[in-house]
Amino acid sequence: MEANNRRDFLKKAALAGASALMAPTLLAAEGKDESEFVLSPSKRTDSQLIVPKNNGLKITGTFLDEISHDIPHQNWGEKEWDLDFQHMKRIGIDTVIMIRSGYRKFITYPSKYLLGKGCYMPSVDLVDMYLRLAEKYNMKFYFGLYDTGHYWDTRDMSWEVEYNKYVIDEVWNTYGEKYKSFGGWYISTEISRNTKGAIGAFHTMGKQCKDVSNGLPTFISPWIDGKKAVMGTGKMTREDAVSVEQHEREWNEIFDGIHDVVDACAFQDGHIDYDELDAFFTVNKKLADKYGMQCWTNAETFDRDMPIRFLPIKFDKLRMKLEAAKRAGYDKAITFEFSHFLSPQSAYLQTGHLYDRYREYFEIK
Repeated sequence: MEANNRRDFLKKAALAGASALMAPTLLAAEGKDESEFVLSPSKRTDSQLIVPKNNGLKITGTFLDEISHDIPHQNWGEKEWDLDFQHMKRIGIDTVIMIRSGYRKFITYPSKYLLGKGCYMPSVDLVDMYLRLAEKYNMKFYFGLYDTGHYWDTRDMSWEVEYNKYVIDEVWNTYGEKYKSFGGWYISTEISRNTKGAIGAFHTMGKQCKDVSNGLPTFISPWIDGKKAVMGTGKMTREDAVSVEQHEREWNEIFDGIHDVVDACAFQDGHIDYDELDAFFTVNKKLADKYGMQCWTNAETFDRDMPIRFLPIKFDKLRMKLEAAKRAGYDKAITFEFSHFLSPQSAYLQTGHLYDRYREYFEIK
């Protein structure tokens, strides 16, 4: 008796399951639309935006984070990088910037000088690959200088100047005249305030870059010492953030000392709050105009408001930052960084969705 009951139960369960699987088909035969059901996807392919479209400054440049010292490495080969350049090209990126040619002992090209200083041999020449891909997709490549790591340990910039004296000459002699895509230089040492020795170091490195390359452009990408400049503190925000007035005073002095050899400044936009964007951006543009420099924004596509470092940013946050840059009259928007945080093929699943939201907003097919 018990065995019969069990068999009857299993038989009924199987029939119920089959009915559930067949239900949409049966309903369709009865003239009912499957889209009435919760599990059916929406037939719309775009989002119903309730804000004006195409109202921000488009991203036309990106860093290439080849070392990934604080972000997981994606271990791409040339096939993956080629596809990423195609994704970049689709949304209008015309400039790629290798954020640094090396960090401490890891380097991106077989530098005889840096290998002689104890750096590790890279498995491929990334500089050569990026230059070839930039040429293939009609982009400009900016070479990021070497970061010894000593500045972060000691706040002494003399190491950066000394090492890069050799790196700049070596790179230009190896790649500069070989590739027409070699479009400029990125002085990769990051500061936020008028750090001791910063003006002299930036001027020395910027002048050498321009001298060896017949005046190719140079740029820097400092951060604003705002409430979210908390790296290494274990906090999400801080109280002793720089004021707009102090920021203006200090960067007026820095620009005054470097504007003849640094052509553009791309302040990182993630260390201040969203309701502070207009105030700081207005000052940045005013200073750049005063000294004849280009004012770029480094629109970070990762989120500094999350306790996990670092995840792709929420689209609305990126939109607000790009809209503020457009209101301020900025000249160009670059990002840190497309391949990890905006690419459809990133290791982070969310980035493909961010890419789609970005294309919807800017009406890019």
